[in-house]
Formats: sequence, structure tokens, C-alpha cells
Amino acid sequence: MRGSGLTRDLSFLLARANALSLAAGNAALAEHGLRVRSYSVLALAMDDIRPSQRDLAAFLRLNPSQVVALVDDLEDRGLVRREADPADRRNNVVVATAEGRDCFVSAQLAARAAERELHGQISSRQRDQLAELLQTLAFPG
Repeated sequence: MRGSGLTRDLSFLLARANALSLAAGNAALAEHGLRVRSYSVLALAMDDIRPSQRDLAAFLRLNPSQVVALVDDLEDRGLVRREADPADRRNNVVVATAEGRDCFVSAQLAARAAERELHGQISSRQRDQLAELLQTLAFPG
């Protein structure tokens, strides 16, 4: 089937590459009790941006109820905590705990190793080009 016209369809190629990437990422993160989505929430909670659950849902393109479930799980495991947003006390922001930071550091190493293996057939220059092109598509304007 590799010779079919579908292999020249950009949307199909992006979807297939995404599926392969998610599978490799989930396998690498499993030893840390994470999946790509929960890892993504933890990664954003690590930054100083202090995202709200609404911000996380919009950025990750997830339903807000999915984000609530992800944050609940990470919070139950002691990896993140919800704090009142100093700019608007009606909202909560998600912040990584010390345990969450430790988990993220080791999980990130596993995720990067899986990424290097998955993308091993393209050069470093091509990988940088791909990242730049995907950023342009993911964050237009």
C-alpha cells in the first residue's frame, strides 16, 4: 500500500506520523506512569507560565473535561497541584510539584530517546526543518 496515492496526501501523512509518534511516546513514558497527554500537561505545568485548565485545553486542543481528568490524575499522584490564579482568584492554575519536576526530568529523557529512535532516519537538519514547519502549521499567524 506504500505505493498508493494516499501516501502523497499530506493530512494522511501527518496523521500517520502522529500515530507513530504517539505510540512511541506512550511506550517510552509508560515506565513513568505517563502518556503523551499527561506528559504534555506536566511539561506545561513545569514552565513559569502557570497555565489554567482552560489554557491547557486550548493549547493542547483537548476538551476541557479531558484536561480536568488529566490534571486530577496528576494531582492524585502528587505531580501537580492546583493553585488560585493571583490575577483571577476564580480560576486555578496548574503547577508542578517537586515530585512532578523529578518525574518530568526522567520522563523527558525517555521521551527524547524515543523521539530520536523514531526520527533516526532523518538528519538533524531535516528534523529541525520539520519542527519549524510543524510549528508554522500548529501556530499560524
